Amino acid sequence: MVTTERPEELARLDVFVGEWTVEADIPSVGVMGGARSVFEWTLGGRFLVQRSETPIAEAPDAMMLVAPDPATGGYTQHYFDDRGIARVYAMSFDGTVWRLLRETADFSPLPFRQRFTARVDGDTIAGAWEKSTDGTTWEHDLTLTYRRA
Repeated sequence: MVTTERPEELARLDVFVGEWTVEADIPSVGVMGGARSVFEWTLGGRFLVQRSETPIAEAPDAMMLVAPDPATGGYTQHYFDDRGIARVYAMSFDGTVWRLLRETADFSPLPFRQRFTARVDGDTIAGAWEKSTDGTTWEHDLTLTYRRA
C-alpha cells in the first residue's frame, strides 16, 4: 500500500528544491562560475534528485539521488558522473548544515576519503569539500557556493 504522508526527514529537504547557479573556488585553478544545479523530487516525492552541469571540461556533470537512511536517521546520497564514477555518501541535513561523507569503498575504489560541509542560508548554500588519504588529516579541496537562480 502506497502512503501519501511524507516523512519529516523528506520534507526537511524541500529547501533544496529548485535551480541554483554554482561557483567553484579551486585552489589550483581559481574561481569558476557558469555551473548550475537543479534539485527536484521524483517517484512521488520519495527521492530527491540533484543534477549538476558545468561548462568546465575538467569538472564532471553529475546526478545525485538522495534517500532517507532509516538505520542512521540521516540520508544516503548516490552519486554518478559523466566520467563513469559512482559513489555513495552518508548525508545529514539538520535544516541548516548539510554534510556528505565518504569513508568506505563502495562502487569504486577509495584512494581518498571525502567530506563536504555547507551552511544553507535561504537562497545561498556555502560549503567546502575536503579530502584525506589517511582518514585523520584533512585538506581543503574546493569551495562551492550555490545561489538560487
